Amino acid sequence: MEQRISLVTLGVSDVTRSRTFYEALGWRGQEVEETVFFQAGGLALVLWGREKLAADCGLTDGTATGFGGIALAHNVRSDAEVDALLTAAERAGATITKPAVTNTIGFYSGAFTDPDGHAWEIAHNPGFHLAEDGSLTLPDFGAL
Repeated sequence: MEQRISLVTLGVSDVTRSRTFYEALGWRGQEVEETVFFQAGGLALVLWGREKLAADCGLTDGTATGFGGIALAHNVRSDAEVDALLTAAERAGATITKPAVTNTIGFYSGAFTDPDGHAWEIAHNPGFHLAEDGSLTLPDFGAL
């Protein structure tokens, strides 16, 4: 298996509400058969009904609530961008779960949840190189 993620699909309770939220953040989606697709750099973020996603994955109960053990991260180029994105997310309907702070290892981040409770971290980590297109390259941690 190649080391790659092609799609991240979020199970949502209301596809229209979720699409409206992400479009309020400036994302542009395309809807096909009650499924919304957003191009997100080299991968796609997909919004699909939670029950349909659970069934498609062979899970019998798609009604689970609370933290699902996954956080999505969006890295930016400055601390000011972290603050601006958190403000925009809150205006769009997000719940800020962690105001932005500089952590003990020196990067600045905050977090929010979308209307369905999916956790997003917004971070500026100068050690993670962002290309012009927004793609991230991890440093060689062994060389640090």
